[in-house]
Amino acid sequence: MAEIKAIIFDMDGVLIDAKDWHYEALNKALALFGFGISRYDHLVTYDGLPTKKKLEMLTMERGLPKGLHDFINDLKQIYTIEMIFQKCKPVFYHEYALSHLKAEGYKLAVASNSIRQTVELMMEKSNLAKYLDLMLSNQDVSKPKPDPEIYNAAINRLQLNPEECLIVEDNQNGIKAAKASGANVMIVNSVEEVNLENIKMNIKKFEGALA
Repeated sequence: MAEIKAIIFDMDGVLIDAKDWHYEALNKALALFGFGISRYDHLVTYDGLPTKKKLEMLTMERGLPKGLHDFINDLKQIYTIEMIFQKCKPVFYHEYALSHLKAEGYKLAVASNSIRQTVELMMEKSNLAKYLDLMLSNQDVSKPKPDPEIYNAAINRLQLNPEECLIVEDNQNGIKAAKASGANVMIVNSVEEVNLENIKMNIKKFEGALA
């Protein structure tokens, strides 16, 4: 088994507990036009998808006028940025994990379906940007997750093979993308599970040190 040399993190639900922020921001924008996404649909169907994809699905399934997409998307991003400034703060166990992994020589990256501005702002506000070798957003690829393009791009930019990388993911679209890249995949259910102990345990497991 290959030695793990890099950890690539999804962002929302992995490093930042921001799923509700995106949900609330999009619904706030949609509500102006009489639309909305239920929490059930958000968790089961829309979780991890870019806003543009969500709007396309709402047009196909519920008749949201296509001409509103750009305006709603822009509004959603404005509302999201407001929430980041209000709510996004450093979390000790994430800083602790990334600082230790960085000191041990691992390459660290974030690959998110969010837009670049959101990724960079969240990483700065959470005090994690300084530990990262690479940040990729949905604007860096032509196909968002569940397509593996963003993870393939991250692996290539880090100049590694897939088996040398550990991807940390939390939702079905991201997990599908991570597995399709050929990398090792650590699946988490919450941001609390993304801590140094769990990451090191998964590294050992994929390197074959754990029977």
